[in-house]
Order: sequence, then structure tokens, then C-alpha cells
Amino acid sequence: MNVNKAILVGRVTRDPDVRNTASGQAVTNIGLATNNYWTDKAGQKQEKTEFHNIVLWGRLAEIAGQYLIKGQEAYIEGRIETRTYTGKDGAERRVTEIVAENMQLGSRPRGADYNASGASQPNQSGQPSQSQTQNRSQAQSQSQDKKQAPDENIPTINLDDDEQDEVKIEDVPF
Repeated sequence: MNVNKAILVGRVTRDPDVRNTASGQAVTNIGLATNNYWTDKAGQKQEKTEFHNIVLWGRLAEIAGQYLIKGQEAYIEGRIETRTYTGKDGAERRVTEIVAENMQLGSRPRGADYNASGASQPNQSGQPSQSQTQNRSQAQSQSQDKKQAPDENIPTINLDDDEQDEVKIEDVPF
């Protein structure tokens, strides 16, 4: 039996590069960084970062291009492929990539403003606009209000001793 499966959870290292093939199929390339932490024999904490090239095709490529941004966490599941190509200098090169078959979006980087499509929205000077700054401060104050709100009452199902083996569907709160 043969298995070629890669599962990665890391941060996107660059904004997605979305293109279309001659036949119109979408293809997106992203970079993903994963970190490994360990303690060496001397008791020192060590860290190693690996960089992975990810290729997404079809609808998955379109979704990645629309929603992923640099610095965002992502879960990628796919297969490992190595391909060869001829560089501009005429030399043959090999590159190993993960061809994604499944993707889940993770948390976005802190301190960035994004529009509904996920694209960053700086103004001409590269800084967030005044309305974006106001929106961010409003969101932060709403977030603080939610943290200060009292805990809501979560319904529970209490079973009597004689009802332990029987749960009625009308007793389920959802």
C-alpha cells in the first residue's frame, strides 16, 4: 500500500498568487511556514521553521485567492509532488510542492484592516484610512463590551433518577 499525504498547519508567508490556465482553470500558489520547537540536550529551547510551497487548483484556488492573506493561519491537506522545469538560465530545476486537496482558513494576523473579500485596504500612503481606524476602534470597544457582558444563561437538561435512560427530544434545547 502507498500513501502520499501531507497535513500542514502554519502561517501564509505571502499573499496568494492567483492565475488561470489557458483552459480557464484557476491555480493559486502560496507559501506556508511551519515551526518546530524542541529542547536540546543542553536544555536550550530550539526552533526551526520550514517553508512549504502550496499549489491549489479550481474552486479551492479561487477561495484561497479571495480569503487568504499574508500572516493568516491555514490548515492544508494534500499530496507531495516534485516537478522539474527549465529556468531562465537554461538549467533544469526541481521543486517540491504540496498540491492541496483540502484547506481550512485560520485566524488572521492582528492589526490589519480587510474588506469583505479579504483584501487589505490601506490608503495611498499605505496607512489605514480614518474610517478604517474608526471601524477598528468601534470593533474593539464592542469586543470589550461583550467581554464585560454577564454570562448568558445556558439551558441544561436535568434528568430525574427514573429518567436516566430516556431523553425526550423536546427536552433538547437546540
